[in-house]
Amino acid sequence: MYQVIARKYRPRHFAELIGQEHVRATLANAISKERIAHGYIFSGQRGTGKTTVARILARCLNCEKGPTAEPCLECAACTEIAAGASIDVIEIDAASNRGINEMRELRENVRFRPARDRFKVFIIDEAHQITNEAFNALLKTLEEPPDWVVFVLCTTESHKIPTTIASRCQQFSFRSVEFGELVDRMRWICEQEGIASDEGALAVLAQAGEGSVRDSLSALDQAIACCGNELNVEQVRELLGLFSLDSLGAVTEALAASDSNRMLGIVQELERNGANLQHYTRELARYFRNLLVAKIAGTPSRLIAATPAEQEKLAAVAQGFGEEDLTRFLQLTLDIYRDLQHSLQPRLHLELGLLRLVHAGKLVRIEEALASLGPAAAPTAPPASAPPTATRSTPPARQFAPPAAARPVAAPPPPPARPPVPASGSLKDRLLAHLAAEDMKAYVDAVEHAEFTENASEIRLSAPKEFGLALKSADIRDAVQKLLGRAVKINFIPATGAATGAASGASVAAPSGAAAAAPSPGDDPLTQEALGHPEVQRFQQTFPGSHVRTVRNLRD
Repeated sequence: MYQVIARKYRPRHFAELIGQEHVRATLANAISKERIAHGYIFSGQRGTGKTTVARILARCLNCEKGPTAEPCLECAACTEIAAGASIDVIEIDAASNRGINEMRELRENVRFRPARDRFKVFIIDEAHQITNEAFNALLKTLEEPPDWVVFVLCTTESHKIPTTIASRCQQFSFRSVEFGELVDRMRWICEQEGIASDEGALAVLAQAGEGSVRDSLSALDQAIACCGNELNVEQVRELLGLFSLDSLGAVTEALAASDSNRMLGIVQELERNGANLQHYTRELARYFRNLLVAKIAGTPSRLIAATPAEQEKLAAVAQGFGEEDLTRFLQLTLDIYRDLQHSLQPRLHLELGLLRLVHAGKLVRIEEALASLGPAAAPTAPPASAPPTATRSTPPARQFAPPAAARPVAAPPPPPARPPVPASGSLKDRLLAHLAAEDMKAYVDAVEHAEFTENASEIRLSAPKEFGLALKSADIRDAVQKLLGRAVKINFIPATGAATGAASGASVAAPSGAAAAAPSPGDDPLTQEALGHPEVQRFQQTFPGSHVRTVRNLRD
């Protein structure tokens, strides 16, 4: 009876394993040093050798020359384990034996010694499908089994294994097999079978496996059945429904030319040939990913699952696009693939997605857009004597003359020279002269009604309450420190008695044009304090003729 290639060339000892060196080295050392655990968890992608390694481990433990990392493959134990006929190596399919009753039966079976071999090995495949109740029934047995029992749990979804089970076992993560190792393995098998094959056909088969040895060998078996003793890359690609670089490259050609009509033609051709649009989009995403890797890492690269000749083609195509463009194309293609999974109109979604790729290819980086404008794009201030010109986006017919108030006038005459600040005299006189020279008239009246007491590090001043805010402002502090040439502390003490009465009828000096806003003698102190604030007076200077009608205390 015919035996499929995946079973016929199944590894029988550690030396024949490919891509799992970390597992092979660890288990071989453990067997050689007699540090054999009672429980193992083998997890990883399908077809990477989990069950195969479990059988090799059982063969190493029960070989007549063992325990040994190099089983003889000739004794009764080795041959029966290879044929799946050993009564001391029990393989359980957890997909169909997942309940608590099956685990109770297994627990009872553990109590009995091996019939002939050294160890009784339980290989539980698809272990993640065991129910929580069944796992709980297995906990105690898995933690403290008899000396002659070894458990091996194989799973593709290790996150579904309860932590109480995982903590009682040694865990091994099986990796996806690299593209080059898969090609080498299939080339060796073809030589053993007398099959002529080219590198392109083997590369297509390895790409179809996506890191799974069993999937790749199953595809190889199918290709041999289809093509006979000579594998042709085009026939193999057509058999597996894969797309060549030329067919996928039509999309990048349309992107380079910004040809939307060409994109629609690609979809039409796919429909005419009966291609699976979702599968095509998946291959297109892989194609853009390979282009991006070729752009970043260069070629040849182990990151790209392709032959050296195909990698050179990918590198040549990638040179016509930027890294940002390829990243954008890849993301948009992934969005198309996601939409097609639930679409009732796959052709419509694919056409729309490919057109979005074309429009995305027309985007220009903002740095390039600004650089293309040239020096003329830099804004320049219009001369003071000329009216402002219209912007480029304003049509000439919509230009209006500025109002009379806004039209430029002749430059005003230079301001009169400021009187010099005296270098001697009292601090109050010098401060008044400095405020007058700096056009800080809003503070002059406050300083005139203040008394100064000066010492080495502090200045005390007293004035009526309505001038307190002005005297405590930052502008007054800066003026005093500028005059003295050092930093000093300013303390304000509200004046009482005669001083307050003398100034009770005085009001804070207001700029010209704001006299109407000055409080009358009958105004309350809150209004006087607000109108004496420097910011209020600055506002009145900015907007002549303004009036303060109401003053409210926000604390009330």
